[in-house]
Amino acid sequence: MAKQGFKVFDSDMHIMEPVDLWERYIDKKFLSLAPRGLDRHVGDLLIVHPNGKPWGMDPKTHHHLLKPNPEALAPAREKDKHRFSDHAARGWLPQVQLEAMDVEGIDIATLYPSRGLHAVDEPGLDPRLCAAVARAYNDWLYDFCQKDPQRLIGVAMISVWDVQDAIAETRRAVKDLGFRGVFLRPNIVGQRNWYDPYYDDLWSALEELDIPLGFHEAVFSSLPEVGSIFGTNFMLRHAFSHSGEQMLATASFCGGGILERHPKLKVAFLEGNCSWLPWLLYRLDEHWEQTGEGDAPELKMKPSKYFIRQCFASVEADEEPAKYAVDFAGDDSVVFSTDYPHSDSKYPNSVERFLKLDLSDTAKRKILWDNCAYIYGVA
Repeated sequence: MAKQGFKVFDSDMHIMEPVDLWERYIDKKFLSLAPRGLDRHVGDLLIVHPNGKPWGMDPKTHHHLLKPNPEALAPAREKDKHRFSDHAARGWLPQVQLEAMDVEGIDIATLYPSRGLHAVDEPGLDPRLCAAVARAYNDWLYDFCQKDPQRLIGVAMISVWDVQDAIAETRRAVKDLGFRGVFLRPNIVGQRNWYDPYYDDLWSALEELDIPLGFHEAVFSSLPEVGSIFGTNFMLRHAFSHSGEQMLATASFCGGGILERHPKLKVAFLEGNCSWLPWLLYRLDEHWEQTGEGDAPELKMKPSKYFIRQCFASVEADEEPAKYAVDFAGDDSVVFSTDYPHSDSKYPNSVERFLKLDLSDTAKRKILWDNCAYIYGVA
């Protein structure tokens, strides 16, 4: 398959998990505590505790999130009814996913969760429960991908409340399930920054297994989140949460010494745009030059050089300023995402709109295929 002569590898395509995923797949000893999905409208992402309390969500926004149709989101949900009602009616099955890929012209997609973006990030949960939630999701995703494992690439959920659980599940996901990456939310977990030595064994395991780490944010997190000052204002909170959290994670990896210690680690910052790269990397470099000798003695080169060597950011389909990111960081540092089937996706015209961006054909080819194929080890 090729879209206007370009092969397409979607670095961030979402699935819509069934509402009873964890009830069917979780270890039976955690069944009474397992999350449940809600199914109130097309594209609903919410999961709840057995008592109905939202799971993994900012407690200050619970009542807002439980409204069946908040006015602020009504236009997007009405649009989704037209685009995705048939997909939802057919249960978001693997065949539906593949048909959506065919419509867009996508050859291969790495799959990220929707409900599951909140599944292992609620402070105060038993780490063993979080590990069981992650295992259950991964087992379900494995079954989902079996419809066409050459086109549907699993990316594993891991829980870092106990880093040894994360390492064990990473190894199982790669060796037993055949997954080609793991994902985390970029939000700080347990008040530990990502460059804390606590995580070094996990980064080493990813290097050893030669799989990437994908960071993916979700709005209204119960973890510390950029944009939370905007409360229930979805427009403002969503505008800042995704890109803002990705920028903070980028700073930790490129300025906190992680990539100096782990030179083979590959990190992708997804669904947060890429146009912030020139400014952020410039500013990190400037501050490294000013105070790096004292604050970052471990770094052997500018933070931007680590990003260009080991990191990637995803471009949105109509992200016109992306050309500045490519000019600054190069066309080897950007990957393509559709964000199907979420409200802000441009489905079914994501690839078409990307191909209209002011980028060279060489850059488009790398962004649509080469870079993502390199990250996930696809020939």
